Amino acid sequence: MISVQEAFSILQDNLPVLPKAEYSLFEARKHILAESLFSPINMPPFRQSAMDGFALCLHNALVYEIIGEVKAGDSHKVELLPGQAVKIFTGAALPDSAQAVIQIEKVSVDGTQLLLDELVEAKTNVRPIGEQISAGDLALEKGKILNAAAIGFLAGLGFTKVSVYQKPKVGIVVTGNELSKPGTPLEYGKVYESNGLMLQSALIDAYYGAVTLYEVNDDFVNTKNKLQEALTANDVILVSGGISVGDYDFVARALKELEVETLFYKVNQKPGKPLFAGKLNDKMVFALPGNPAACLTCFYVYVLPTLAILSGAEANYQQAVLMSIAHDYEVRNTRSQFLKANIVNGEAAILSHQASSMLNSFSVANGLVYAPHGNYELKKGDKVEVYLL
Repeated sequence: MISVQEAFSILQDNLPVLPKAEYSLFEARKHILAESLFSPINMPPFRQSAMDGFALCLHNALVYEIIGEVKAGDSHKVELLPGQAVKIFTGAALPDSAQAVIQIEKVSVDGTQLLLDELVEAKTNVRPIGEQISAGDLALEKGKILNAAAIGFLAGLGFTKVSVYQKPKVGIVVTGNELSKPGTPLEYGKVYESNGLMLQSALIDAYYGAVTLYEVNDDFVNTKNKLQEALTANDVILVSGGISVGDYDFVARALKELEVETLFYKVNQKPGKPLFAGKLNDKMVFALPGNPAACLTCFYVYVLPTLAILSGAEANYQQAVLMSIAHDYEVRNTRSQFLKANIVNGEAAILSHQASSMLNSFSVANGLVYAPHGNYELKKGDKVEVYLL
């Protein structure tokens, strides 16, 4: 077995080159920019009114003559003389001869006469040209993740397409004769299949939408054919179950015949010891333990960082943060542990039901406490490494 840190290092050294693609702005949401973008225009491209009110050509009096109106989107230009005003709306182009805008709540109107409550200073409620960004300035830097605000910002600058790092397509291969579909009668000796839906949900939560689920019984030929199908169609393949050394665990043999290079098999950790990582050209393969909590632990610790890095994120496998433990805890283990925990007010409380088959505590956990192997006691307030979920 290798250590957790050795597993991280091996994965880091074997990641394929990041592919890029040009996507429409809508398609690019939650992708990472593959190149820096510079603004093609000033924003705003003209002086704008920041309020609904009146644009003023200032003079030293509180009374102005209203000579017209400018709505947002109007392209006609109005020339004002000192003492003249036009009604104007938020976002509308300010006449060149206007120096300020007074909001509508601070005036009264009598026909064409405008009476101000107070004198107004120049530039009040005026958005100058290029206030947000000037033409040629850096809009978004390479490596930025495109959230909804970034998409809106780029659309406002006139962008329609961007170059991003392409997210991996993920195939999930679920194995096991003992598995039944939820919603069907549960026969003696069977369990309901949960890992496939669990992994799909975790991937979608992390904005990986191109996910395909494959199911196969414990048969060598079927397993090999299904893995071949998944390898052909996807960039990262997750196999749930079948990687151990039982008589009906065919995944390892099938991967070998498909010429998948073994990067490592078995990690000195609990849960998730029988973890396999492999590579076929530019495709990554993870065979995850069949026990649900072990499967999900390996997903968060190894698979999710791999997907993030392959998607262009500035991520790495050393993602744990230091945090205080909320109580005393005794460690007695020859394997390093990932302990389901609840993080409250910056402290990690280790939960009960830590067995690799148990998801009930995982369902309320928001962190994994990493406890290196050995015999020692953690005292309340001691710093521990925590993988945030």
